[in-house]
Amino acid sequence: MLASHLVAPGQLELIDLPEPELPAAAADAPGQIIFQPETTCLCGSDLPYFNGTDEWPIEIGHSLHEMIGTVTATNGNRWKAGDRVLAVPVMQQGLFERFLLDETRTIPIATNIPEEHALMAQPLGTALFALKKLPNLLDKTVAVVGQGPMGQLMNAALSNMGARQIIGIDLLESRLQVSPRMGATATICNKDTEPVAAVREILKGELPDIVIEAVGHADQQINLCIDLCCQAGQILVFGVPPETIDDFRVRDLVFKNITVHSSMNPDFELDFPLAMQWLSEGRIDVSPIITHRFTLAEIQQAFELFRDRREGAIKVIVDFPAKQQA
Repeated sequence: MLASHLVAPGQLELIDLPEPELPAAAADAPGQIIFQPETTCLCGSDLPYFNGTDEWPIEIGHSLHEMIGTVTATNGNRWKAGDRVLAVPVMQQGLFERFLLDETRTIPIATNIPEEHALMAQPLGTALFALKKLPNLLDKTVAVVGQGPMGQLMNAALSNMGARQIIGIDLLESRLQVSPRMGATATICNKDTEPVAAVREILKGELPDIVIEAVGHADQQINLCIDLCCQAGQILVFGVPPETIDDFRVRDLVFKNITVHSSMNPDFELDFPLAMQWLSEGRIDVSPIITHRFTLAEIQQAFELFRDRREGAIKVIVDFPAKQQA
């Protein structure tokens, strides 16, 4: 079977590996499945692996973690062979045609929506988990810094939760063109516009109650979030930050009495199923953010387009051979 191997930063190769096997004795490792991905999508948190910027060794199988496919075998009781599920591999190590996975890292998929929409329950679930850290969002003003896939899903969730104003901020005009369709009430391209003044103009001189950092990694924008946040407001750090941030203006944060919330590791029993429910109920239409589709054989091109943010790329779908055969 095929798997990915990062032979150099930004350079993926598909290699052949033996098929995975269930543990010989179920008592040694119960509740295991062999999972066969069919449809997946790229996430910003996959890019540090692809770019080679993470400190730990890049192991075979990096990096994918949002996928829908089929259970081909199991020694557990939750699924049977042939069941279709949404799965989240451990440590984003899911770029295999088939792999061993604990059944607790899977949920059933909604059958009344396209599967690529059901796939979005994974990233949407992480957004809902994060937003639960905040107080009641009804009537609040919110700025979402970063209008990539997660920023767009934040827009949609905030709209569902009753935010009065949702201001999407990004350097790319192509992404901001999608934002109103995902719930943003206003947008700012901070490539050429000073964002704090622009936000004050939108909010009639005020600053937002809540600011969400949805950029993360090397491009994180925590200092901009501090500038944007009102006195005694709140910042949700959603984008995965680097290990340390130089020039982080913690004094400004303290003097504005800002409360900071962080978010990591959503609940498989609560957050992903809730996101799947929202999608099944039609609360959110994710079609505007699904912009490109590739095959597994084109995974290198898919990552390059996603990394370089070309052609208006937001969510990039990748189909495995099992999907093409189906």
